[in-house]
Amino acid sequence: MKLTGQNFVGNERSSRGSTIFYAVNPATKNELDTSFYEALSAEVDQAVQKAEDAFKVYRNKSGEEKAFFLEAIADEILASGDELIQRCMAETGLSEVRITGERSRTMNQLKLFASMLREGSWLDARIDLAQPDRQPIPKPDVRSMQKPLGPVGVFGASNFPLAFSVAGGDSASALAAGCTVVIKAHPAHPGTCELVATAIINAVQKTGMPDGTFSMVHGKSFDVGMAIVKNHLIKAIGFTGSFRGGKAIFDAASKRKEPIPVYAEMGSTNPVFILPGALKDKKEEIAKGLTTSVTLGVGQFCTNPGLVFIENSDDATSFSKAASESFEETISGTMLTSEIQKAYKSGAEKLASQNGIEVLAEGQAKGEGFQGIPSIMQTTAKNFLISKGFEEEVFGPLTLTVKADEKSELIKIAEKLNGHLTTTLWANEDDLNDYSDLIDILERKAGRLIINGFPTGVEVCHSMIHGGPFPATTDSRTTSVGTTAINRFTRPVCYQNFPDNLLPDELTDDNTLNIWRLVDGEYKR
Repeated sequence: MKLTGQNFVGNERSSRGSTIFYAVNPATKNELDTSFYEALSAEVDQAVQKAEDAFKVYRNKSGEEKAFFLEAIADEILASGDELIQRCMAETGLSEVRITGERSRTMNQLKLFASMLREGSWLDARIDLAQPDRQPIPKPDVRSMQKPLGPVGVFGASNFPLAFSVAGGDSASALAAGCTVVIKAHPAHPGTCELVATAIINAVQKTGMPDGTFSMVHGKSFDVGMAIVKNHLIKAIGFTGSFRGGKAIFDAASKRKEPIPVYAEMGSTNPVFILPGALKDKKEEIAKGLTTSVTLGVGQFCTNPGLVFIENSDDATSFSKAASESFEETISGTMLTSEIQKAYKSGAEKLASQNGIEVLAEGQAKGEGFQGIPSIMQTTAKNFLISKGFEEEVFGPLTLTVKADEKSELIKIAEKLNGHLTTTLWANEDDLNDYSDLIDILERKAGRLIINGFPTGVEVCHSMIHGGPFPATTDSRTTSVGTTAINRFTRPVCYQNFPDNLLPDELTDDNTLNIWRLVDGEYKR
């Protein structure tokens, strides 16, 4: 398919603006073919209006119809074939294996939402039957369920060009909820975005969904995204990216005449605590695993471990030596964009220049393009506790190890931590008994707690939580991975004394959908 560089205003292509930009191959620093048109505010407004018009129809589609639509998107993405893989590789510098795997993840999460829509219990249908003879006053018939919010704005992420982008988790969960979607394509991989958007539009048309169910606009400027956020018809925002970007979107949405929820995942340093027993038993294994996790994807995952806490001992010294040697053996990798590479280099240099920071080891610089060189640094717990900025994410293959003199310092550090996506404990059985108070503290600091593993690798399943307290996200009650992500884009609606023929199918007496419902306090089908 020949790329057009145009915006998708519903099912129509549009290129009314005069501002263009090009994708850049981060491995060669060369511009790729095809100019992409930055959307005008009028095009954004038209896309949002189409989303509003389509929502009036799409919101009433059955779970089966929406499931068929999501599966059709997955099929169309697969049908994009090698063209999608090759364009994505050229725009990101990522390997064919990585992109092929991410395509599978994108398709699988669409299918996971489809299966959930067919099963139906996610709607939380509740029925309290009327008791007209109840004394002293009759009890009304009261029924409730989750209903979609309306048109949703989604911002594609830079680091996952498929799984957190045009057809990624935010779009999939919003469409599953019954919301229409207007997505802001990420300018780092606009061709990839166009190919996936084409797949979605094909699915819209093949399954008979209304024009405007999905739109996508391009733009490098701040204005394009803000035009989506500030449009009064948009009812929620999904975002994955930097703290600066997510906080700006959150603030703008909060200042609207009608404030709307912003579900922004803004990064994390994902602290790892290596407790004494585990350190003694597995120091070499943990050191190698840490290196692999930190450098995975050139450190451009939101779950790379950027902080490691240990208690000072001979084992800790041996661990630092093993980790340093492991880092020295790693080679640099291509980062996604020049901006990300510059920010990483600047962040690493700034951290290394701070008082009390020692650079233990760096990897080997090899290759052309926007290279990110792995780095491991070290400081003391005392220095960490009195300093500012050590907890901030340096987005790239870098980690900071912090040595404490005793357990009490680890506890103080845990209590001081901000919100993160994950926290990890390496521990044996004795450690878990001796440090149970640490676990209690960390439970309040992250959305996912891990024992004897590393946080990279986020399983897409029903129970996964990919979220955490601020500043990791703007709403710690939600997740951007897993099927409960759908709840971000719904709200409960109650129907009192409605005749059966006016109720949604999910709440009628005969339960023709055969879904689980809470009827008078008891789950029934």
